[in-house]
Amino acid sequence: MVDLSTIKEHAEVIGADGVHVGTVDHVDGDRIKLTKADSGEGSHKGHHHYIAQGLIAGIDGDGTVRLSATGANAVFFEEEKDG
Repeated sequence: MVDLSTIKEHAEVIGADGVHVGTVDHVDGDRIKLTKADSGEGSHKGHHHYIAQGLIAGIDGDGTVRLSATGANAVFFEEEKDG
């Protein structure tokens, strides 16, 4: 399991396929809070989304957070503030 304390603010979050999923706002408990700028379109636009710790495959040497799901699939696992 990844040590969330090693995740840095403004680090890029990418899917297993290398696709940009978001940018870390900060770690909130056992989840990564993404910046609003990466919140998507429609009803998802303008608020934060979260990535659960279980989706994190690892952290690259440059600080990039790599997920176990592809970028397209990771958005289906994004959570709202209340989980």
